[in-house]
Amino acid sequence: MIVKQYIKEFEKLGFGMFVHFGVYSVLGKGEWAKQLLNIPYEEYDKLIPQFNPKPTWAQELVAVAKSAGCKYITLTTRHHDGFSLFDTCELNNYNTVVGCGRDLVREFVNACNAEGIVPFFYHTLLDWHEPLYKSDFKAYLKYLRRSVELLCSRYGKIGGLWFDGMWDKPEEDWEEDLLYGTIRKHQPEAMIINNTGMSHLGELGHIELDSVTFERGKPGPINVEGAPKYVASEMCQIFNQHWGYAAEDICYKAPADMIRDLAICRRYGSNMLMNVGPMGDGSVRPIDACMLGLMGDWVRYFSEAVYLPRPCGIEVENKEEDFLLANGSNYYLFCDGLPMVADPNVAKFSGSDYRDVFALDKPIKRVTWLDTGEELRFEQQDGKTTVYTTPFVWGRHLVVRVAKIETE
Repeated sequence: MIVKQYIKEFEKLGFGMFVHFGVYSVLGKGEWAKQLLNIPYEEYDKLIPQFNPKPTWAQELVAVAKSAGCKYITLTTRHHDGFSLFDTCELNNYNTVVGCGRDLVREFVNACNAEGIVPFFYHTLLDWHEPLYKSDFKAYLKYLRRSVELLCSRYGKIGGLWFDGMWDKPEEDWEEDLLYGTIRKHQPEAMIINNTGMSHLGELGHIELDSVTFERGKPGPINVEGAPKYVASEMCQIFNQHWGYAAEDICYKAPADMIRDLAICRRYGSNMLMNVGPMGDGSVRPIDACMLGLMGDWVRYFSEAVYLPRPCGIEVENKEEDFLLANGSNYYLFCDGLPMVADPNVAKFSGSDYRDVFALDKPIKRVTWLDTGEELRFEQQDGKTTVYTTPFVWGRHLVVRVAKIETE
């Protein structure tokens, strides 16, 4: 099996931000508003003059991502409505350079590069606006490849391309060899990801694809039996019910569940791509920024366990929700469901012993909580290791707690 270094480097990024941003952001009814609300283009296009983000939108976006612990950002350079955030040159005038006189992709890339964040580009495969998509699919594919070539050749080194929409025409020949070959010509070490949608989670695809996807689904082990090369995996998730900004969507998930999702991603060596839908002026919705801030708090406590450690195949025998990762001679024990010490009139706390049992026969030097440095008691006997965990103290609850196990 071929193992490519840039794929291994992608896995080390661990946590990224997904950004759905476009003309639909002005409308504030989600990224599929044009299609699902049956808005004709003569009405939809009246929003274009209003789509002129504030000058600092990209810097502010990157700052939110960096504070959350995100190492990369994937931006929708063109979504299904066909409107591009970059200069489409000879292809058409349906872009921000014509609309507001700015190349928003360039602003995004510059902001990422200034802060050490890796820029990735999302690009739709289906297109509601381009007539060729329905009238001449072969010609449309040339248009698509030229669009991708512009993205690959005008913005310097990028982390990768993220495609979505092949599920719209599953029986068509999308000429993937030519599409991915266009990327390899200009960006030989760019990650190529093609979203398989919610119905095909974790499925392998074309040989040039570098990562499988788990859209809003819990990641799991990838079956690479017989695969010619090593591939990564990535799960994308949303805070509410829309990817693009929807002003009336207040159906938000719990921050604790998003932290658990990030932990589960790392359990299986998968990256997590957490979505935000900026408002029309490019501002991140305050609640999204707060949610990412809480995730960032967790990442800062446990960053040593988030990015580099990988699955090690050691199962925690007595607790299904707990797991181990490894990095060199160090192991990291992720513990979910620990209580917080409290008066029984305030919160439930049994006061019982908490322990995790697993088969680790390497001699252990010490076990410590990463958030406090507190040492934990452990026992090793007959190839079995028992770590006696402790609850959170009053005033702190970090959802998933991580202990560092140092071996000799």
